[in-house]
Parts: sequence; structure tokens; C-alpha cells
Amino acid sequence: MAATTAAPAKGKRRAAGPLFVAPFMVLFLLLFLAPLGYAAYLSLFQERLIGGTAFVGLDNYVKAVQDPQLIHGVGRVALFFVIQVPVMLLLALLFALALDSGLLRLARVIRLGIFVPYAMPSVVAALMWGYLYGPDFGPFAQLSRDLDLPVPQFLSEGWMLGSLANIVTWEFVGYNMIILYAALRTIPTELYEAAAMDGAGAWRIAWSVKLPALKPALMLTLLFSVIGSFQLFNEPNLLMKVAPDVISSSYTANLYAYSLAFTGQQVNYAATVSFLLGLVIVIASYAILLTANRRRTP
Repeated sequence: MAATTAAPAKGKRRAAGPLFVAPFMVLFLLLFLAPLGYAAYLSLFQERLIGGTAFVGLDNYVKAVQDPQLIHGVGRVALFFVIQVPVMLLLALLFALALDSGLLRLARVIRLGIFVPYAMPSVVAALMWGYLYGPDFGPFAQLSRDLDLPVPQFLSEGWMLGSLANIVTWEFVGYNMIILYAALRTIPTELYEAAAMDGAGAWRIAWSVKLPALKPALMLTLLFSVIGSFQLFNEPNLLMKVAPDVISSSYTANLYAYSLAFTGQQVNYAATVSFLLGLVIVIASYAILLTANRRRTP
């Protein structure tokens, strides 16, 4: 009798698993797979003046890989990634190590202050920094004039990429710091005690104990940074209003896809550009993971 009662109960527990997963799967299907499939469908067609929408197969992809605007946009974002991400992750790592050391006073206040820029919408951050960068009424320009110094041209062609990198770094240092700091808090204190008994100082513990334990967290932040860098959109889109001669509609690949779809009404080609951008992100992320795994393998 007990065995008979236990069998239905076990069956109910097995049936409960898919029910718990069902809400996620439904949302994943409706909000991710369905739009992705529709975009893939659109990328295979082309809107023509004569004949309307026509199936063109992979012609849009052939055109995209030869599009100089797209190539320059991807190259510019890749350069942005090489410049900005190492600086951002290094600052996040230093802040996380400093907070974890326990030597800072008001550590909670400092941690909150570093994280607050991430809580600010990127649109607000870009508008704020656009005002600070302004060559006419910005505080940096006014201070330079008061000191009889040359006005820094933060919005010029030579400075623009660095100015965007500064905005993104200011926004996301706190986010990456929280990830690294949380990883540091999971390290067993016994490791610190053992290292201290062996005569290791604070710097030696940070280098030999903390940094090796942070490799998975650093890899996670690096992958997030790859995705975020190649999807750069809000900051150049807003600064384009104050520096239209420097930032064009194809300044980044993501901005180019947006301009094609909503300004040029080239929805099919925009879907193609978006797919290729996603492919670039996948390849870059996989290359980083593959490199990291090879270094771990003895």
C-alpha cells in the first residue's frame, strides 16, 4: 500500500519540473527565438521599387560583408573594445581588491558611490557627459578659458572614441566591481590564514591567492564587455546630436543597423547587418573562451 502511494507522489514531482520551467520557456520562445527567427526571415528578402518584396537568398549577406560602412563600424568598435575594456576591468579589479582588503574607511559608502553611475540610465549619462564635453559652455572649456589654456576638443574626431570610452567606463566600472567583489567574498578565509602563516604579505596574498581565484569572474566580466562593446549604441547616438560632423549614422555597427531600419526604411538589410553583428559577437566571445581554456590546460 505504501509503495502504491509513493508511486503517484513520485510521478507528481516529476511533472512539477516542466511546469516550473514552462514560464521561462514560453517567454524565451516569444521574446527571443520568435523575433530571431523573424529577423532571419526578413534578411532573406529585399524591398524593390519594381516588383515589391523579392526573395534574394544570401544576397544581403554578400552585400553586407562588402559594405565599407559596416566594416568601418565594426573596426571602430573593435578598437573601442581594445582601448576601453582593459582600463575598465583594471579599475574594477583595483576597487574590488581595495574594498576587500578591509583597510578602507566608509567602505560601504565608497562601494555605493562607485556603483551609483551604473544605476543611472545610459541616456542620462551620455547627456551629462555631452554637456561636460561641450566646447562652448562645458565646465572644462570654461575652466580652460579662465586659465588661458587651449580648450580641449573632446568631441573632435581624434578625441571622440576616447570620450565615448570614458563615458562607458564611468558607467560600468561599478557593475564589474560588484561582480569581482562578490567573487572575492566567496574565497575561504582559510587560504588567507595559510598564506599569512607562510609569511605572505597583503600584496603577495592579492597576487597569489585572490587573483587566481578571480579568473572565472574576470572571464565573466570580459564576456559581458565583449557583448556590450559591440552593441554600443546609446552613447554615440546621443552625442551624434552635438557632434554630427564626427559621429555619422554608421559610426558603430549597432547604430548603423538602427539607422537602416528606422531612418532608411531598409528593414531587410538592417536584419542582415544585425545577424552579422551577432555572429561577430559570438566569434569574439568563443575566441576569448577558447584562449582562456587553452591557458588553463597544462
